[in-house]
Amino acid sequence: MSKLLAGHARSESPFGGRQPPKGTRYVEPTLVCEVEFSDWTHAGTLRQPSYKGLRDDKPAAQVVRERVKPAKRAGVQIERLIETGTRTRGGVVIEVEGRELKLSNLDKVLYPATGFTKLDLISYYATVAPVLLPHLRDRPLTLKRYPDGVEGKFFYEKRSPSHRPDWVLTQTVASGRAGRDIPYTLCQDLPTLIWLANLADIELHPLLSLAETVTQPTTLAFDLDPGPLAGIVECCEVALDLRELFDGLGLASYTKTSGSKGLQVYVPLGDGEAGYERTKPFARAVAAMFAERRPELVVSDMAKAKREGKVLIDWSQNDEHKTTVSVYSMRATESPSVSTPVEWAEVKECRDQGEAGLLQFTPEQTLKRAAERGDLFSGVLSKRQSLPKLED
Repeated sequence: MSKLLAGHARSESPFGGRQPPKGTRYVEPTLVCEVEFSDWTHAGTLRQPSYKGLRDDKPAAQVVRERVKPAKRAGVQIERLIETGTRTRGGVVIEVEGRELKLSNLDKVLYPATGFTKLDLISYYATVAPVLLPHLRDRPLTLKRYPDGVEGKFFYEKRSPSHRPDWVLTQTVASGRAGRDIPYTLCQDLPTLIWLANLADIELHPLLSLAETVTQPTTLAFDLDPGPLAGIVECCEVALDLRELFDGLGLASYTKTSGSKGLQVYVPLGDGEAGYERTKPFARAVAAMFAERRPELVVSDMAKAKREGKVLIDWSQNDEHKTTVSVYSMRATESPSVSTPVEWAEVKECRDQGEAGLLQFTPEQTLKRAAERGDLFSGVLSKRQSLPKLED
């Protein structure tokens, strides 16, 4: 094969933008081969490819990436509602669960790298709603809005927009830092979720606690954030170490991708089990312990100068004034990506193979996984566990 490819070699990269790794060799696209694979990765490469041989029955110029029409899934088919909706100036009015919603600027491109539009965003959230909404319901929500798309300016919005429909529920939470009460949005239902998507609220950031008991988190959260020269593969190594620790304590743990560069590990707690005054020191102690045990891989200090080639175990999210990106939330990355729940076996496979693309998911891939596997993060809502006491 190497001799055959040598006859088609070219000296320069044919790609624009980000380039392949140094030392990559390039050939003219004149040969056609057959490859079996399980899926496309977020980066546009093949997942679990298996080479089957060359083909001479089709010219290379006729080979294009096939776009398979998505299978029909649970959730609202937003496109059908738009087709039958009432056209208005600048948009369309639809009805969802008895609520009227005006959708606007549906053709606006939010992800220029791929052409992903506001309609695509709304469609994703409407479709993923059956597994997403249980993780948002009754939790004060911070919006992260991108009115000009992911390459434009964004802003966080804790205070629920004053122009919200009267059926959007809110919960007032005292803000010790701001010195005033803040009416947070509560995403209780599908109409509210679609309304948020129409605001270009690409990312959804709920509290770790419920609105009625904001000082008592329902889960511990560890955000694994890789520094320069590290990535999600290193995060997998740290996540598996965390799981081993929690297994030893008799605690179930669950993991999801951040949708950006890292992983997040959640340990569900019982209702009213512990306040942040206990969970935050516990999380900090766990992070410090791993930084001491594995100094070559882990840091618990936020200082960026110490993080090259290492993974930060960010324990600081365990705070009543902070929100964390929700499972199934889209992220404002260059190409559309999603914070996706994964199985521990997948984390191990990513670590063992050293292949970051195994844990990067597009909206379509996340919807497919949810349809086939259900909500892999449901245990975070249903599991009741007690927080161990810290040893002196």
